[in-house]
Amino acid sequence: MSTPAGGISPLDWPGLVAEAVRRRKAEKMTQKEHAALAGVSIPTMIAFDRGEATLSLNKALDILRVVGLVAEAPTPASSQEAFVQAAFSRWRELTKDLPKDSPARFPAGWYRIDYALEGDHPAITPAKLRDALEQSVLRYTGWPLFLFMRRPELAPYEIDGEIECWLPPDDHLGIERNASDPAHCDFWRAASPGRLMSIRGYQEDAQDTFPAGSIFDTTLPIWRLGEAYMHAAKLTEVLGYDPQQTTVRLRVLYTGLSGREVRAWANPMSVDYFGGGRSRTDEAMLEGAATVQDLEDDLAGNLYPLISSLYERFGITGLSLDFVKSETQRMRLNRFHR
Repeated sequence: MSTPAGGISPLDWPGLVAEAVRRRKAEKMTQKEHAALAGVSIPTMIAFDRGEATLSLNKALDILRVVGLVAEAPTPASSQEAFVQAAFSRWRELTKDLPKDSPARFPAGWYRIDYALEGDHPAITPAKLRDALEQSVLRYTGWPLFLFMRRPELAPYEIDGEIECWLPPDDHLGIERNASDPAHCDFWRAASPGRLMSIRGYQEDAQDTFPAGSIFDTTLPIWRLGEAYMHAAKLTEVLGYDPQQTTVRLRVLYTGLSGREVRAWANPMSVDYFGGGRSRTDEAMLEGAATVQDLEDDLAGNLYPLISSLYERFGITGLSLDFVKSETQRMRLNRFHR
C-alpha cells in the first residue's frame, strides 16, 4: 500500500497493542500494575489487550503512554503524569522482593494521592524542597500525609534530584518498627517545583476485628483528601507562592474496592448510617482542581464533588454538603493538630 500524502502511515492498532503488551512483559509489569499506572480500570485494560477498538482515545493514550508509545509535547498535565508513573514504578521496585502478602505491598488494596501546584513557579533545589516539605506537615490525622520521621533510617532522603520516603515493614533490612501494617507502610515522593505523590494501604485493613478488604469507612476519605488539599495550601505558603495564582490539581486513585461495604467505623457516633452497600467497582479515580485561595475559603465545597462521586460507587446518592462540612470542621479541630 502506498504511503498517503503527508508521509503519515495509517494507524496499526493491532501492532500498537502487541507492542504495548510486549513492553509491559519486558518490564515485568502485571496487567493490574499497568492499569494503575495508566489510571484505567482492569476491565478497560483487558479490553485493550484484546485489541478492542471501543476504548476512548484518552484511555488508549494513557495506556500507551505508560510504555513509552506516545510522543507528545510536554504540558503541566503530562509532566505530572510522568512524575506519578515514575514514582509508582519506584515503589514497585522497592517492594518487588517482599512476599506477596507483605503489608507493604497492600495486598487488599491501596489508595494513591497526587497533586501538582500549577502556576509560574521557579525550580527549587532538592534541599529547599525537603525543608519546605518538613515545614508543611499537617497533623490533622494521627498519621499525616507526607510525614517526616526522625529516625535516620526512616527519614525522607534525596534521590535523583527528588525527595523520597519509604517506610518498610518491620524487620525489613534490619529496620525495627512499632507500626508495620498496610496503613503505616507509606511511600511518597516529591519533585520541584511542587509535585507530590503518596501511596498507602487502608487504615480499615489494619484491624483485627474484621477481615482486610471488607469495609470502607464513611469519614476517612474526607479527612485524607481534606488533609491533602490543606498540605498543598501549606506548601504553597512555605514556598512563598501566590495563593490566588496557584492552582492545586489533585487526583486520588482507590483500588481494591470490590467487596467492601461502607461503614461508619473510624467514628461511629459522627454520622447516621446513610444507606449504601458494597462497591460496584474495584477502582475509583477522582480529580479536582482549585486555587489555593479557593481551598482556604471553601474546603468542603471543593471536597464535596470528589466525595459524592466516590460514594456513588457504593450506591450512595444524595450525600449532603453539610455532612462534608461537619467532617472538615471536625478534622481541623482534631487534637493531633492542636
